[in-house]
Amino acid sequence: MNFLQKWRMDATSGVAIVDGPEALTALNEPDCAAAIWRRRIPTRVQDSLDQLDPECLPKGRIILRPDEVGDAVEHLCDMAGLPDGPERTWLETDISALSQVFARLMSARHLRVRLDVVTTNSCRKFHVDAVHARLVCTYRGTGTQYGISTDGDDPRRVFTVPTGAPILLRGALWPESPPSGLRHRSPPIEGTGESRLVLVLDPINDPEDAV
Repeated sequence: MNFLQKWRMDATSGVAIVDGPEALTALNEPDCAAAIWRRRIPTRVQDSLDQLDPECLPKGRIILRPDEVGDAVEHLCDMAGLPDGPERTWLETDISALSQVFARLMSARHLRVRLDVVTTNSCRKFHVDAVHARLVCTYRGTGTQYGISTDGDDPRRVFTVPTGAPILLRGALWPESPPSGLRHRSPPIEGTGESRLVLVLDPINDPEDAV
């Protein structure tokens, strides 16, 4: 199977849908503004995350080496009071694995790791992040929304990334010409009672220069 058989383009121009982490390199292909790893969280893990009190969900942000992510996430889970068990182990292992995959793809020596528990309309405007690239994975709640803006306004068609599916997005610092027009946002959920658990990874080569 050659590379082009490993991924296909979404109905939105420039978004690759892949079936495994090795194919996330599609992000480096011309005219590919984002790549989504099509997968689902194991049912028992998803049910456990969905039923937890939001206060027990891990949250925090830190810059560290990819091989340090696992221990850092374990510490954040301890601080939040996330119960021990196979579901927590899966979450910690998955975040660590995604960090390794993303760091290799970006050739990043460090990562900015952010775990957010979102209950408001945070980042509800469609935008492009002021980074080279970003990985976003929603473990609980509605996934990231995206679409193509052709005139600077909000996209006319809006797509939603499935819960548990990581999306890699080119940022404003990616050397892309002309820009793809792809924009994304956090879904507006304020007032719905929904809470989201979101992982965000950014590549950082010099922690001293990171803001």
